[in-house]
Amino acid sequence: MGRLNEILTLAQARATDLQLPYAGALTPQEASEVCQLAPNAAIIDVRTRAERDWVGRVPDAIEIEWLTYPDMQPNPEFMQTLQHAITSDSLLMFLCRSGARSSAAAKAASAAGYPSCYNILEGFEGDKDANGHRNQTGGWRHADLPWIQG
Repeated sequence: MGRLNEILTLAQARATDLQLPYAGALTPQEASEVCQLAPNAAIIDVRTRAERDWVGRVPDAIEIEWLTYPDMQPNPEFMQTLQHAITSDSLLMFLCRSGARSSAAAKAASAAGYPSCYNILEGFEGDKDANGHRNQTGGWRHADLPWIQG
C-alpha cells in the first residue's frame, strides 16, 4: 500500500495546487499503477463511443459518454449510469481525449458525493503538438500503456 499512498498523495497535492474540486489529478502512468495496486479502482472513459471505436480504448475501462455523439450535448444519463456501474467506495479515475471532459466528470461525480474522484491528466491522446497532431507529446497511448484499437 506504500506505493499507492505515495501516488494518491502526489495526485492530491496537484489538486490542491491547481485548486481542483475533486480528490486529485493523476498522470497516465500513475493511473495505470493505481489500477494495478487498488482493487477498488476504476477507469471511467468519458469519451464518445465514436472516439473509442475510431481511436482506441483502454481495456476494462467503464465507458460512459460525458457528451453524446454527434451533437456533443451533455449525457443526461451520465450520473445514473455511473451509479449503476460502480460501488460507493470505488476509486474513480476519469479519462477523456485530453483531460477537459474528464475533469468536468470528476467534478460532477465529486459533487454527487463520490469521495475518491481523480482526473487523468493528458487524457488518452494528449495535447496537440506543434504540427497539430495528438499522440505525440502526452496521453495514455503515447505513454505506451495498455490500449486496443476499436
